[in-house]
Amino acid sequence: MKLYRRSRQLARLTAASPHFWVLLAMFAVGIIFQYPQQILRFDSPSLLSSLGLTRHALERILFLIPVTYAGMFFGPRAGLVTLGAAMAVILPRVFLISEYRVEAFLECGAILILGVLVNLWFEAKRRESRRYQQLLERLEVSEQGMSISEQKYLYLFENASDAIWVQDVNGLFVDGNRAFEKMTGFKRGELVGVQLAKFLSPESLNLAREVRYKLIRGEDFEQPYEQQFSIKDGSVMTVMMSTNAITAGGRISGFEHVARDVTAERQQQENVRAYIQQITRAQEEERKRVARDLHDDVSPYLLILIQQLDNLASGQRLKQADLKDYIQKLRDQAVQSLEATRRCAQGLRPRIIDDLGLVAALEWIAEDLEKSRNIAVEVATTGLDRELPAETQIVLFRIAQEALNNVRKHAGAGRVKIKVSGGGGRIVMTVADNGRGFKVPGRAEDMVSGGKLGLMGMYERARLVGGSLDIKSKPGQGTELTVRLPWGDK
Repeated sequence: MKLYRRSRQLARLTAASPHFWVLLAMFAVGIIFQYPQQILRFDSPSLLSSLGLTRHALERILFLIPVTYAGMFFGPRAGLVTLGAAMAVILPRVFLISEYRVEAFLECGAILILGVLVNLWFEAKRRESRRYQQLLERLEVSEQGMSISEQKYLYLFENASDAIWVQDVNGLFVDGNRAFEKMTGFKRGELVGVQLAKFLSPESLNLAREVRYKLIRGEDFEQPYEQQFSIKDGSVMTVMMSTNAITAGGRISGFEHVARDVTAERQQQENVRAYIQQITRAQEEERKRVARDLHDDVSPYLLILIQQLDNLASGQRLKQADLKDYIQKLRDQAVQSLEATRRCAQGLRPRIIDDLGLVAALEWIAEDLEKSRNIAVEVATTGLDRELPAETQIVLFRIAQEALNNVRKHAGAGRVKIKVSGGGGRIVMTVADNGRGFKVPGRAEDMVSGGKLGLMGMYERARLVGGSLDIKSKPGQGTELTVRLPWGDK
């Protein structure tokens, strides 16, 4: 039943083709030529008797045309079916009408063989064409797949966040992505065919050669590795990079590098190390200062006091009036020792900030600067309607203290203004002077390498309590330092 339905469907499709009607017309013409007397009532033995073909050989040969046509347009099955139909038309004449039956039979056999051979040849050509078409389709699919892979690679190559560049086996630049241009400052066209070794220091060049040697030998090495090279502006960049060999035909044709700029990170690490060294050095200096103050200011008074107490305890007899004077001297010595101890403690942490608060402490260090350097210092406050947290007060005081120390040592200023204001959930302190100013480093991390340890300390103090520090200064235009800290509820 299924075969019957498929046959009917095939018959409908065949009947809808114009080639079917052409084939049908050819077959009808062949029948007419084969049986002219019976169909057209001609008395002539053949329509082509004028050509000397009196045994209807040519009419039989004409049936090869529809057989060939059917095999060409409908396939070998249709061709063989048409050949069978032609034999069904030709053979009755051979056996019933023809006077030369043996010759006619041989002619029919020849037509049968030729028809089969023609259809077999068409089938072979059709199979060859089909195989060729399948090969073309596979190649097209392969090319499309390769094209898609190349497009994906190019997209990833161009849009990667890391810098990627390719060089040949001789070290000449071949190509790079946008991240490479951004990182180095070079346009790709500027570097094509350029020897990249010119941008490496001798140490970096030795490392590059070592990596190249290991890749060629197939040896393992640690990746990513750190490398340094010069960029367009002349500065030296530090990158973490990985390198892979590019192979073609089983041979290494070049190298692909993937790199990420870690210059800032390495600089920050260096700054942190330098900062720690400076802090350690400052701690040692502070310990020396405290030890010196204790030795120079406190110890002499205590020693004198001890000697006088020893004299008194040795049994020396004094008159009542002399004893009173002696005890008064002891008291004076004790007071002087206490004052020296207080001065030493004041240098470590002013008691005034705990007793009277931030504003009084700021006015105290302002007054000290005015007396010691004859610099006019103004302290102004607004919006301090509630008490500041103790941590906020000490941070602001230490930043202001360091700022005034910088004014005393470096600024050469004649006037300083300290302004503290609160509101909007934060407190802002500004310290501005009219001194000589300086060039502010581009990043806070560069303060240490620039020798500005005090500024870095201010920045770190503000950051540790969730605040920020901004510095505005230019040579000859003074300095303005602004610190902003969160002002939460107690």
